Parts: sequence; structure tokens; C-alpha cells
Amino acid sequence: MSKKNSIQPLFDYVLVKPLESEATTPSGIILPGSAQEKPQMGEVMAVGPGIVSKHSGKVIPMIVKVGQNVLYKKWGGNEVKVKGEEWLLIEQKDVMAVVA
Repeated sequence: MSKKNSIQPLFDYVLVKPLESEATTPSGIILPGSAQEKPQMGEVMAVGPGIVSKHSGKVIPMIVKVGQNVLYKKWGGNEVKVKGEEWLLIEQKDVMAVVA
């Protein structure tokens, strides 16, 4: 039996695996890693249970779901290493859109 990943987000945090950024420009120039922009799109790998409402005390469920591709704020989140890769742990409020 194997685990999918070893990080389970709490509250309204979302674990995102960034999608690969473009390594070449539209004209065909290959960009080195330092010149590439940080990706802003990724796949949701895990989500927390939601956040507790200050008014009612009930848990407000998460909107994003595991497996969805999302667009998130460029400088949001904290980088974490999962399976030797750099993933992001971001708050749900930093997710701007679900990409179909």
C-alpha cells in the first residue's frame, strides 16, 4: 500500500503541483532555467477540509478539488518538496480560476 503524497493540507490550504513552464519563446529561442517565468498554473494534488466560519462556527467546504488545473497568484504560497519536486502550498483565496 502506498500513499499518494505525504502532505495533507489543513484548513483552506491547497497543495499544487506547478505545470511545466515554456522553455522556448514563440520564435524558437531556448530559455535557460533562470530566465523562465514562474508558472502560474498547476494541478491540485490535495486540499484541506475548509475553514471554520467566524460567525457560525461551521466548516466552509473547499471549492477546488483534487485533479483540477488552477490558475493562482504569481507570488503566492510556500514552496515545499514532494517526491523531489518543488510544489506549492497556497491558500484557497490565492486560487484565481479553475482551468477547464
